[in-house]
Amino acid sequence: MKLEEELQKRRTFAIISHPDAGKTTLTEKFLLFGGAIQTAGSVKSNKIKNHAASDFMEIERQRGISVATSVMGFTYNGFHINLLDTPGHKDFAEDTYRTLTAVDSVILVVDCVKGVEEQTERLMQVCRMRNTPVIIFVNKLDRSGKDPFDLLDELEEKLQIRVRPLSWPINMGSDFKGVYNLYRQRLDLFNANKTQLEKEVISLASLETPELDELLGRDADQIREDAELIEGVYEPFNVEQYLEGKLAPVFFGSAINNFGVKELLDTFIEVAPYPGDKPTTQRVIQANEEAFSGFVFKIHANLDPRHRDRIAFLRVCSGRFQRNKFYHHVRLGKSFRFSNPYTFLGNEKSVTEDALPGEVVGLYDTSNFKIGDTLTEGENFMFTGIPSFSPEIFRELVNTNPLKTKQLEKGIRQLTDEGVAQLFYKQPGNRKIIGTVGELQFDVIKFRLEQEYGASCEFYPMQLYKACWITSSNKQKLKDFIERKSAFIAYDKDERPVFLAETASALTWTKDIYPDIEFHFISEYNQSEASNV
Repeated sequence: MKLEEELQKRRTFAIISHPDAGKTTLTEKFLLFGGAIQTAGSVKSNKIKNHAASDFMEIERQRGISVATSVMGFTYNGFHINLLDTPGHKDFAEDTYRTLTAVDSVILVVDCVKGVEEQTERLMQVCRMRNTPVIIFVNKLDRSGKDPFDLLDELEEKLQIRVRPLSWPINMGSDFKGVYNLYRQRLDLFNANKTQLEKEVISLASLETPELDELLGRDADQIREDAELIEGVYEPFNVEQYLEGKLAPVFFGSAINNFGVKELLDTFIEVAPYPGDKPTTQRVIQANEEAFSGFVFKIHANLDPRHRDRIAFLRVCSGRFQRNKFYHHVRLGKSFRFSNPYTFLGNEKSVTEDALPGEVVGLYDTSNFKIGDTLTEGENFMFTGIPSFSPEIFRELVNTNPLKTKQLEKGIRQLTDEGVAQLFYKQPGNRKIIGTVGELQFDVIKFRLEQEYGASCEFYPMQLYKACWITSSNKQKLKDFIERKSAFIAYDKDERPVFLAETASALTWTKDIYPDIEFHFISEYNQSEASNV
């Protein structure tokens, strides 16, 4: 099969949501439909030993939340699907933002009871920045929630995107009976089954059939009225507008009970984009090019705690990645060969011989990779647009066990290489400052340092407002600024200077006094390397 034909059978997407909207549950139901797992787990119940397939880290099992992006691949109806289940908690949003650079589309999960929440809006803003195609799944229809029409209005108002329902719920809460598929013009009724697929599906070709009245009783007329109103108010679904990120199709259902999930998945593989072009520092790379290229969007140390491994997750952008073939590491200017590249199903991994655009492979790494690194077959370019965000909360890292200094140094370098936090060094004393976008990240860092590296530490609060990367077209003025403001200067892991502003007013005043200095709140991981390519 030609590369172009194979690309059309591939879908790479992320599932994003506010915490507890049902994102991980929906992920598992997709895996059930794809035959990748046989029984769904649970991240909330301590009584259930078979935890969620996508939540594999020990701290995730203890807290019942996702704190790291999981990568899963499976097949469904002849399509090869790469699914990235992202953290929902706002403290780990930066991992989610970077994950969005590695996918071609997104499914956004919304809780029908709570509606659009703050983190949902933030995630949607990132999608809008990239014009990422978005499908919305309104979840938990087994609970009594907001009126579906009110939810549609809320989605349009808060997410700033036009919506078009493609399925419609039949009642809510304890009376929830299923969904009517507006896109395919059929009715699907399911029986609740939380752990396995329900194979018996009742389908009706039309809403006008008398059988609808026999099945739904008085609810039959209501679904007929709702369907007529939808067709009159909302414009027909336009695939091109969806692909351009201008229109979001909406599905309703209950992931935990398998209501509406199959309709969502079937429509997704039909309309979602296959791997497309990616911008670089030199040119736009087309997915169907013969030469291989890809970039690292995530690094995870100790994926398997028993082996203390370190895995770089690489998104294949063009050509074909092949096992045991040498590839050019653009930043380092060296060639590397990978004898055991992996594909993943949560914490389960298997060696793969090759991978095509859109697929994610795990590469064993001995500290050669950073987030944003590019591999090619020899061409020098770096993929762009992989963000690092200015932290909002700062703590000084203090070693509480001097006998474990080496373990602490290694651990904090590797953990910050993963992007869970920013690491800054401040002189004198080589003080370590950790910056994050949320409080929970400090708990995760401390937990993992203890569990994975045997190191112990404490975090002491620092009264800082922002850490801004600083640059200038005038090197001498940048040097002078660093010398004059040395008390407020630190350096990140790549030895780039950072200005530590104590207050918002101090930052504003400094920017006014030093107009030749540029202050950056977002820095690309490959920014410094790209300039040298």
